[in-house]
Amino acid sequence: MSDRVVGVGPWAGPWPDDPRYDPELLEHGDRRNVVDAYRYWSVEAIVADMDRRRPPDRQLHVAIENWAHDLNIGSVVRTANAFNVAGVHIVGRRRWNRRGAMVTDRYLHVQHHPDAESFAAWAAGERLPVVGVDNVPGSVALERRELPPRCVLLLGQESDGLTPQAQAVCDVVVHITQHGSTRSLNAGAAAAIALHAWASQHL
Repeated sequence: MSDRVVGVGPWAGPWPDDPRYDPELLEHGDRRNVVDAYRYWSVEAIVADMDRRRPPDRQLHVAIENWAHDLNIGSVVRTANAFNVAGVHIVGRRRWNRRGAMVTDRYLHVQHHPDAESFAAWAAGERLPVVGVDNVPGSVALERRELPPRCVLLLGQESDGLTPQAQAVCDVVVHITQHGSTRSLNAGAAAAIALHAWASQHL
């Protein structure tokens, strides 16, 4: 077993006069999985700063169709945090397995939509195109598609992908070109590739 210590211990010296810092973290140390720039900051301060750093003309949201209580949802949420998405949307069942998120959902705006239709209505109200990610007939290769600077990436369940109802609300569906024998990628891996593709184009 590794004895590597994660994070930092109690603040050494006079405390900073800055409302972003959390007194409890300053006193006891910050063992969270956050970048060094956010050490000792409160959750609220981190969320506010992430919101500030997000350009209004380049807004990415991620939606997960949750009808099987998929453990991969947590992994998608963690990846969404890494790319500072504007929001995470759970479509379908409200409950989801948070273990894979490793508490990164605390720094994100998470919203629930009971079904694909209500999610589509929200996206239309925000004027956000819905880009499905699934290797279904009629989908286009992700690497050949310019993704909108403001959009929602919609992913489906690990085993079955997007339901017909979810596909119907998409403006376009893209797939990740594969070169091996397996039919599909892990949902968390697919989300990471899709988010990175958007970030490579717009950030």
